[in-house]
Amino acid sequence: MSKKVIITSDSTLDLTTELLDRFGIAVIPLTILLGKESFLDSREYTPEMMYERFRADGTLPKTSAPSLQQFTDFFGGFVSNGYEIVHLDISSELSGTCNNARIAAAEFDGVYVVDSRMLSTGVALLAIEGAECRDRGMCAADIAAHLQELTAKVDTSFVLDTLEFMWKGGRCSGVAALGANLLKLKPGLEMKDGKLEIFKKYRGTIESVYRTYIKERLSGKDIRPGHVFITHAGEVSEAVTDELSALVRELTGAEEIHVTTAGCTVSSHCGPKCLGVLFINK
Repeated sequence: MSKKVIITSDSTLDLTTELLDRFGIAVIPLTILLGKESFLDSREYTPEMMYERFRADGTLPKTSAPSLQQFTDFFGGFVSNGYEIVHLDISSELSGTCNNARIAAAEFDGVYVVDSRMLSTGVALLAIEGAECRDRGMCAADIAAHLQELTAKVDTSFVLDTLEFMWKGGRCSGVAALGANLLKLKPGLEMKDGKLEIFKKYRGTIESVYRTYIKERLSGKDIRPGHVFITHAGEVSEAVTDELSALVRELTGAEEIHVTTAGCTVSSHCGPKCLGVLFINK
């Protein structure tokens, strides 16, 4: 008889509590460090609170991966209750989280760590796929192998309203950020080989750029219809996300379009009004 399987992830997958509960996905949070204060990367410290602090005194948080001990305790709790684990993490090119998970997992039998090569709801797409495979009776080892192969088909991209937060976080030069702001350019970023790369620079208001970006990103793609995410980093109105959801549905025929807000780990680098459409190619 095969063991029970639990799908787990770090908190950068940016899923709502409702979706985590629906798909039975457990999360280990990163830590948000803000001066002498620290918060779990959860809904207790929101992007809106972070932006308010930044505008007041220029302070942006730093993030810390779960420690080896935290991962050991996290995995151990499930293993002791008879579970095998398929665990997903933010790309190892962007964070040490996956490496810590792998070291901790080596202490157990039946814990499989998958480097998503993605971030945000790009990880969530894989976690949901893993949950659906689990519910069809697939064993943990086969789910992990399937998800690792599937990472190459996940399409994760965003458009940014400003490069200021990428610059403050050390992910682009001050010259690039200043140039983009002066020229009113809206950079498009995509995950490629586990890293974030600029694929295009758009012009116009960010609201008009959203529509152009989504049309271009979805054009000519053979997309799996199950789940598509529209994920943003705050300060995007519901009216805008409703309009974009209708556009995505028209272009893809997606069965479910999930609109989610990124947590502070992702938002601290992308900044307000950053928005992406994320999906899996067939």
